[in-house]
Amino acid sequence: MKVLLVGNYEFDGSTSMQIWAKALLRELLERGVDAELISPEPIFGRLMPSPFGLGKWLGYIDRFLLFPGRLRAAAARADVVHICDHGSAMFSNKTAGRPVIVTCHDMLAVRGALGEIPEMRSSVTGRYLQRWVLKGLRRATQVACVSQFTLDDVARLQKSSANLCKVLNGLNYPFQPIDGAEVDRRLAGLPEVKRGFVLHVGSNHPRKNRDGAMRIFAQAVKRCDLQLVLAGERLNDDLRRLARELGIEGKTVEVVRPPVEIVEALYNRAGALIFPSRYEGFGWPPIEAQACGCPVVASDIPPLAETLGRSAPLRPLSDESGMADSVARIVADGDYREELRQRGFENVRSRFQTSRMMSDYLSLYGELAMKH
Repeated sequence: MKVLLVGNYEFDGSTSMQIWAKALLRELLERGVDAELISPEPIFGRLMPSPFGLGKWLGYIDRFLLFPGRLRAAAARADVVHICDHGSAMFSNKTAGRPVIVTCHDMLAVRGALGEIPEMRSSVTGRYLQRWVLKGLRRATQVACVSQFTLDDVARLQKSSANLCKVLNGLNYPFQPIDGAEVDRRLAGLPEVKRGFVLHVGSNHPRKNRDGAMRIFAQAVKRCDLQLVLAGERLNDDLRRLARELGIEGKTVEVVRPPVEIVEALYNRAGALIFPSRYEGFGWPPIEAQACGCPVVASDIPPLAETLGRSAPLRPLSDESGMADSVARIVADGDYREELRQRGFENVRSRFQTSRMMSDYLSLYGELAMKH
């Protein structure tokens, strides 16, 4: 069986999706599957590599005018085509008649385009693009949703669940507990990161609620001596201003776009991961943290409640003082921290193993190839 994976455009800003597609390819090849990964090649986009402004439009030439012909030719040699990110679902009718699986990670951009999420409102072009995505999901042979929450969203928006199934994500990287000396070695280039810290992993996008994480930390730090390490995108001016207003500027450390080895070390060393997201489709950082033995404090939005269950203290978005209480308790109470560590390990072991995810996808590939 030949599987063709369709990845994302290099300059579209979807780093996590690019990592996921490469991880899927690696896992397939390790299992002896004849697999290939293709993505829209940056040609015009190299003149101005950016997901915004003129760079975005040059990228559209690469993605929507040049790539479909290459995709058809590659799909003609495959038994099954797997579009790794629903943001490329519009290609589901460009696959030479081969059965198509689309992995749907969330419907947040589609919902934003429909006006359901004010923080994610789209431009006119964006609204057209998201309608195109939704149309592509309807045309796909099978849509594999990464959570029940996402499946329910897709079913509601495309007004059918006939082509939907659930395949929980596995880890993109083998996050695990590592020796303290190895953590020291990896973090040696970050001398500003001290031993007592809590962590947030994410971007400045409003849905990630970095401002909430900072307010939670500002309350927790009144009861224990901590730093807040913010891993991911560099803070914007509004968040820097908030840090000053909260009086935590001197206790905040930015680790900008760290490689995965550093992220793993941070998870291993952090007292807790603070993850008060407003919107998610799944939520990778919490299970990555749990795989490393890092307790998680998160908002109780449906996708995180589904992903974490009883393995972490969950609070309503409005209850920032409650999340701060949980952070302070984890740092101060060793028995409670260890209890959450063990719950986290069990949550990842029982539900989010990469081997389980790959078994699910291989079954899907086989079923679709037999029917074709």
